[in-house]
Amino acid sequence: MSDNTTAENTGGIELAAIVDEGLGNSCYLVDLGDGAALVVDPPRDLRAVRAAAGKAGLRIRFAADTHLHADFLSGAVQLGHDDGAVVLASAAGGRRFAHRGLGDGDEVDVGGLTLCAIGTPGHTDEHLSFLLRDGASPAGVFTGGSLIVGSAARTDLLGADRAQELARAQFGSLRRLAGLPAETAVWPTHGAGSFCSAPPGAARTSTIGRELATNPLLGIADEDHFVAQLLGSLGSFPPYFLQLAEINRGGPAVLDAATTGRLAELPVSTVAQLSAEGAVVVDARPVRDYARAHIPGALSIPLRAQFATWLGWLVPADAPIVVVRNPDQDIAELVWQAVNIGVEQVVGELAGGIDAWRAAGRATASTRLLRPEEIGEQHRVLDVRQDTEFTSGHLPQARHIELGSLAQAAHGLTELTVAPTVLMCGHGERAAGAASVLERAGHHDLAVLVGGPADWMQATGRHLETGS
Repeated sequence: MSDNTTAENTGGIELAAIVDEGLGNSCYLVDLGDGAALVVDPPRDLRAVRAAAGKAGLRIRFAADTHLHADFLSGAVQLGHDDGAVVLASAAGGRRFAHRGLGDGDEVDVGGLTLCAIGTPGHTDEHLSFLLRDGASPAGVFTGGSLIVGSAARTDLLGADRAQELARAQFGSLRRLAGLPAETAVWPTHGAGSFCSAPPGAARTSTIGRELATNPLLGIADEDHFVAQLLGSLGSFPPYFLQLAEINRGGPAVLDAATTGRLAELPVSTVAQLSAEGAVVVDARPVRDYARAHIPGALSIPLRAQFATWLGWLVPADAPIVVVRNPDQDIAELVWQAVNIGVEQVVGELAGGIDAWRAAGRATASTRLLRPEEIGEQHRVLDVRQDTEFTSGHLPQARHIELGSLAQAAHGLTELTVAPTVLMCGHGERAAGAASVLERAGHHDLAVLVGGPADWMQATGRHLETGS
């Protein structure tokens, strides 16, 4: 599992934060003091949640969703089915499954503690924050995608035409939360690594007082200035974000946890046929293994914490997927990451991996790996990092296209045919993905930089350029 779990005690309340490092999100398991637990913003992959509950000897009695998450599928329906948990969510969300609909000011007794719903629209229309009280004393507030550490979540997920309207709602929501007592803990869902726009490197939790002192958005008193600042900070996001809220509204299908982490083993002939019929071969092996030999046209998406994000971003939504992996890679982790963002069309994996493909006499392709000092004047450099990464420092003369936009641009990149091209990112994984996207589009003479800008500076003694 790509999650990590940390425990904290706030005002006598035991709480575990379960962080998905890849998606940049946190869910929370709250000990209600009577052997029961509340889970806030549970993901569909509940393995870490169940492990934390089991370790603490807790039965999950309530599941609360702050909003119709765009970046992962909710596990609330699953908890209702498996555990009999009462699902708490915004009445305005229009969810089409059994839940207790709440509005601004509604309170729920969750076993001696009180959960109070606070209307905090902005990230989404129906967004609620949940203030957890022990008697009259507020212990903390689950802020979902409203107030997050050092920022506020993006407001353009319902379309660019509504981004400004929702940013103004976000302004009011943040001020409302800022009025809570300074010692109130802030427990957001979105955090560093989330494309819902948490600043990189930020802490996962905070307090109202700390945010008032350090969050630059809370220091802006003018609404117009706030809107300009928030909207100006928004980067790109994966296209699957546009589907997940509606799936959550209807309720994701209940999964069989005993069988979900498995895949059918497909013989070479079947994989070749599926590929010829339009299936996407996803090579989940480390970059060096992919570069040495891979199935022609395979997409390189190494299995790591960020696997799901790039799987959802690079593979067409309805395309069947066949996986190539190494024997020591955890297939259950791969499958659970996929279903966590609604990718359920993984039809199987290549039995025997790339060795079986080669043993059957099938052709393979390879991709050259370059060290930073090997980049020469004859090379074109294509940097596929996010905009903010590129503008903060890039190689001189490097061209920039984000990896998520590369497939749409690939056929128009005629300049790649006149000189060898080096793909680069921060470490090499996204660069390998970019090379595979370009190979699928018919480009050749490609190489992947092993490392990133910092490695190039260290190897060459030269400086990076900033800006676009």
